[in-house]
Amino acid sequence: MKAYAMVRAALVFLALCLSLLLTGTAAFGQDVGADVGGGAGIFRPRNPETRKGGAKPLTPVTKPSTRPGPRSNRGAAAAAAAAEERVEDLLAKGNEFRDARRFPEAEGAYQGALKVKPRDARAAYGLGNVYTDQQRWENAETAYRNAAQWSPTNVDALMALSVVLVQPRTGADNAKRFADAEGFARRAVQLQPMNAVAWDRLGASLQSRGSFTNETEHAYRRAVELDPQFAVAYVHLGRVLKRLGRSNEAGPLYDQAINLAKDAATLNLIAESLQGEQQWELSGPVLKRALALDERNPTTLLLMGRMLVVLKRYQEAEPYLKTSTEVSPRAFQPFNLLGRTYLALERYAEAEVTYERAAVFAPAGDRKQLAGAFGFQGVGDGYLKVKEHKNAARAYQRALELDPGNKEIEQKLSKARSS
Repeated sequence: MKAYAMVRAALVFLALCLSLLLTGTAAFGQDVGADVGGGAGIFRPRNPETRKGGAKPLTPVTKPSTRPGPRSNRGAAAAAAAAEERVEDLLAKGNEFRDARRFPEAEGAYQGALKVKPRDARAAYGLGNVYTDQQRWENAETAYRNAAQWSPTNVDALMALSVVLVQPRTGADNAKRFADAEGFARRAVQLQPMNAVAWDRLGASLQSRGSFTNETEHAYRRAVELDPQFAVAYVHLGRVLKRLGRSNEAGPLYDQAINLAKDAATLNLIAESLQGEQQWELSGPVLKRALALDERNPTTLLLMGRMLVVLKRYQEAEPYLKTSTEVSPRAFQPFNLLGRTYLALERYAEAEVTYERAAVFAPAGDRKQLAGAFGFQGVGDGYLKVKEHKNAARAYQRALELDPGNKEIEQKLSKARSS
């Protein structure tokens, strides 16, 4: 089936919060195939296509030449052809770097393609994919919007943008972004009405707006009809039916999804659904199965770490979260959760350093979160408990920089300095 040929793995919408451990909203990201899905970021959109049969061996990406081309028509044509060849090489390298999870190099390759050929939709889309893999939602949104603007009929870009827009962000105008997500999903359905993924994205965008209606159910059912092997759509449909009070119909859909799950992305979705229903321990075996398929899958690592933190099994959580920071070295949430883990283990110096790393990559709406009890204020409290007043003052000062005017932190800082 054509839709299945486009989508081998999964998409998802779930807006999960870390309110059990954090004072802000969490959003994660990952892996799917030639497709997209959203919510906690469980998806991996396919790479942009290139005209080359394959990428060249991985080598450092060099900056494009800035020398002016020849003045003759023949020389201009040759220069244009060389530029196109360069763009194809950079796109192919970006794809290969991304598949190897060498994200900084992949980012550099796609950006290099944009320098050679500004407004290249494929390069913008590829750049969005790299940001999505690292849960850098604001960067991904900008890149995908460019791709959709420069290539309005690119369904992959429209679906990816719909996914990114349903990621809740602290301090953002989520209502408008969710409405935009629905609009892009509807455009994708109009352009490819037989695309199961597009219908799933429509259901997800409706669900993001709190619409658990017949239209939402129909969108997911249409996705399943178009692609009976589409495991993610079964999970989505099951969750909607549970919200509609039809749990007896939802159970078999979850079972079907588990039977169809063949990749880490779909298993991540199932595990995330279990966690969303507070069935934390039941998500463990599903995540272990996903890790057996892909031991460095960033979403699996993050979900496993989150589960263990919620269950207060901090020492077990540490290695998963550390690996997650290695795989996604520019993502906020892995560092944020790892800092929370060190804080719980009373390893305050490591918590402080890790929160600093998180602050570098924190979206504007999440920076204030790092000032609180599960951030630098908590670190300061820990230092005070072991009578390290100078270190406590430093931590409180950092908290105050992130949350200026916070009277509680000001009082604690004053007390630490006077001790």
